[in-house]
Amino acid sequence: MREPSFSSAAKAELCRVTLNRDCCVAAEAYGALLFANSFSAREIRFITASLDFARRLPRLWRRAFGFEFDETRESGAGGRSVLLLRDAEKIRAVFDRFGYDPESLLSHHINLGVLEEEDCRSAFFRGAFLAGGSVTDPEKRCRLELVTDHRNVCGEARALLLEMGLSPKDTVRTGHFVLYFKQSEAIEDFFTALGAPGAAMGIMSAKITKEMRSAVNRKVNCDSANADKIVSAAQRQLDRIRTLDRTLGLANLPPELRDTALLRIANPEASLSDLAMLSDPPLSKSAINHRLRRLMALEAENGE
Repeated sequence: MREPSFSSAAKAELCRVTLNRDCCVAAEAYGALLFANSFSAREIRFITASLDFARRLPRLWRRAFGFEFDETRESGAGGRSVLLLRDAEKIRAVFDRFGYDPESLLSHHINLGVLEEEDCRSAFFRGAFLAGGSVTDPEKRCRLELVTDHRNVCGEARALLLEMGLSPKDTVRTGHFVLYFKQSEAIEDFFTALGAPGAAMGIMSAKITKEMRSAVNRKVNCDSANADKIVSAAQRQLDRIRTLDRTLGLANLPPELRDTALLRIANPEASLSDLAMLSDPPLSKSAINHRLRRLMALEAENGE
């Protein structure tokens, strides 16, 4: 069985939020309608890949409006559910509930009278996300979107989110109007406000994991770069010690320099700290570095 996506898991969590107050029931239904696949005087249509939302929506509908969808079926495309309403009287009842006239409506606006309380606004955006939202897997990247067919709704929803302390951006894509967040902190706050703390924690956990991996990678890269520098410096020292051996002869060096030269030859990849510890008696790092510098200076003076 395939593991659920992060987006579907977030929707499943939101669908477990209890519908207590009638005003919040109406607000959630309202958000779902304005971000549905179709909300017009001819048809109301929802298409969802979320089994949890497909089960919640009929219950929400009965409580908000007192009647059923005209049709509920599987589309056969990726296991999506389709919920349809085409009965003219039922559609008029939905429009009336939110202060719309289906005969004269030119474009949808958000009726703020339905969303006077903070809990109702959270419910509204819960419905919006369930019907027209998605969020990427935070292990890969962070992006949450709300997609609607209504330009005015997009702008007015953005204003509502700003009032809630959230700052989405907006764009137009293939005729649809998109509100989106790219910052993980904003997505965490969004899910927390909607009643999905588990999804918020999932975003936070993924962020921490990515930061830890990044820190480990930086350290590994830094250690690798330092190792490369040590090997490169040691190779230059070896080359010049061998030249010094040919021109002056290591046997003719002062004992402490001869010992250091032989120690470097025996340990071609050792760091200065390692060479200092291997010296007999052990030396400080600065002392071994000083001896190597003296060897390099002698090589320069007696170079071939």
